[in-house]
Formats: sequence, C-alpha cells, structure tokens
Amino acid sequence: MTTVELTRFRVDPTREDDLLKARPRMVAEFQADRAGFVEARLVRLPNNEWLDIVLWETPEDFAASRAKGANLPGIAAFFDAIDALVSAEEGTSV
Repeated sequence: MTTVELTRFRVDPTREDDLLKARPRMVAEFQADRAGFVEARLVRLPNNEWLDIVLWETPEDFAASRAKGANLPGIAAFFDAIDALVSAEEGTSV
C-alpha cells in the first residue's frame, strides 16, 4: 500500500502557464530530493481549481516532504503559482 496525498488548490487563470511550466522541474526536484516519492499527477478541475495526486511509499516519507516545504527553486516556483489552498488530505491506496 502507498500513501496518497490529495491537494486541491486554486490558480488564477493568468498564472496557469506559470504553474504548468514549473511542473516538470518540481517533479524532477521531488524525485531527486524526496525519499519515497513515487509519482505525481495533476488534474485540472472546473472553476480554476486543480487537484494534485501524489503517491508516497510511506506516510513518513510524505511527512518528511511536507517538512521540507518549498526548499528548491522548481518546487517554490510551482507553489508560488498557487492562489489558494482548498483542501489537503492523506489516504492509503488499497
């Protein structure tokens, strides 16, 4: 079983390009810097909302990643394009 991070957020339409341009570098930095990172999928939702689905090997890996925050430029650029956090949840794939 893997830990699933579900983060829903809003992006101003004028910043969508910034978000999408920053995404590949953010994922690459997660792969290089975050133990237990498995994969990430970004889903565009209605009303300027997005859902980021990130898989982690363990809940501890996810917690360690959260503690690091936006510690690298590509991660910071992606987070900077986000207008508002709507929700954040953690679950386990079954």
